[in-house]
Amino acid sequence: MKRLATFVLLLAATAALAQPYPARPVKLIVPFPPGGNTDIVGRLIAHKLSDAFGQQVYVENRGGAGGTIGAEAAAKSPADGYTLFFSTTGTFASAPSMQPALRYDPIKDFAPISTLANAPVVIIVSAAAQPRTLRELIDLAKAQPGALKFGSAGTGHFVHVAGEMFKDTARVDLLHVPYKGIAPAVIDLLAGRIDVMFDAFAAYEPHLRSGKLRALAVANASRLSRLPDVPTTAEAGLPGYELASWFGLAAPAGAPADAILRVNAETLKAIAQSDVRDQMAKLGLEPGGSTPQQYAAMIADELARWRNAVKVAGIKLE
Repeated sequence: MKRLATFVLLLAATAALAQPYPARPVKLIVPFPPGGNTDIVGRLIAHKLSDAFGQQVYVENRGGAGGTIGAEAAAKSPADGYTLFFSTTGTFASAPSMQPALRYDPIKDFAPISTLANAPVVIIVSAAAQPRTLRELIDLAKAQPGALKFGSAGTGHFVHVAGEMFKDTARVDLLHVPYKGIAPAVIDLLAGRIDVMFDAFAAYEPHLRSGKLRALAVANASRLSRLPDVPTTAEAGLPGYELASWFGLAAPAGAPADAILRVNAETLKAIAQSDVRDQMAKLGLEPGGSTPQQYAAMIADELARWRNAVKVAGIKLE
């Protein structure tokens, strides 16, 4: 009788192991509080994956420290495919570039799955500003080194580094003005107290539509569907300056290959759906989608770019 019981238990365990992934609910860690673009996109993708898997994919918001608390929690989670991570520029590129004491490594501790979306940087000035084109902005900056001011949400913020990358690419000197958040920076841009901003356009769209602000160029390989008349930086005379805030999916390093491939396949199907693309467009995002290998290469390239920009600009976080 004892042997029979043991046999039944072994049979049950074998059957459980043979179940296709996923055999139970999957957790998606979003490293920011509810309500923002990361949370909206994370929940949108989680809903689509739930439908595809026949298992719930639920979002766990783990905000704090610019996303690094959630990233660390994901990196230390079991590598069984049942924890996914909503990765971002901040968690996989900017924070590791400026915070050497982080307790995770974006390359060693994660298995990339796919890109999800990106928000290309747009170069924005006040409608009353003298430069009417990107070339005019660059020429003015070269004629008046250090006179033109660009704002950001604080030292080390994405918008700050975007400006530093612009300075390096265009070979100009601009004065960085850090604010405590992006809102006061936009107020001063509208008032003409600062001259230019380098940021994703979603937060500026109402002012662009009203004519209070003007977009000189988009730092992307192609024009944005919501800004069809704004040239790319290459078209405007500054090739080499392409930059975006991006989102992706990853898992703890060592996650099973079948889980990675299944999540990747269903994620690509989700991104191709019209309702997902429409929602991303409303958020000012360009849909992504890639192989795990392509996302891994992108993370490595972006990390190298950010580390170089931080080094050149001498950015140090206390």
